[in-house]
Amino acid sequence: MIDPTKLTARDVMTRVVVTVTPDESPIMAWELMRKGGMHHIAVVGPSRWPHGILSMQDIATGCSGTLADLSRRKVGDLIKSMLTPRVPLDRPLSGVAAVMLDSGRDAVPVVDEQCRAVGLITTVDVLRAVAGRISPESGASSDVHPALFRVEPVT
Repeated sequence: MIDPTKLTARDVMTRVVVTVTPDESPIMAWELMRKGGMHHIAVVGPSRWPHGILSMQDIATGCSGTLADLSRRKVGDLIKSMLTPRVPLDRPLSGVAAVMLDSGRDAVPVVDEQCRAVGLITTVDVLRAVAGRISPESGASSDVHPALFRVEPVT
């Protein structure tokens, strides 16, 4: 079993992350999360710079009105007022948990040395690590090969 006190963000982060841009519609973000069975989606700009993390709850509480009103809104509008901290790859798991607790967020982006998003850590990832349910091959010595997906709507 892996010792959770020795784990870092690199070890526990989700590396395959679906993303949207700040200009995307909250409706599209909701649909991506719903169809993908996700509760969070990363909002990234050019060069994978993280703007924040959007949750289903953020969309549900931040969007009201008609479908036409919602279609004119942007994801960026929903995350403007939210300060989303970022954690570096080498941040210890205890430090990641502290950042999440202090910010009141249940997910944070993980960034590399150039502040590019390379992963996402949610409370489920932290709990999985503490329960010893992460694979040993995702250790700190492994290279980071993120898979950030951006879906373009077809009209």
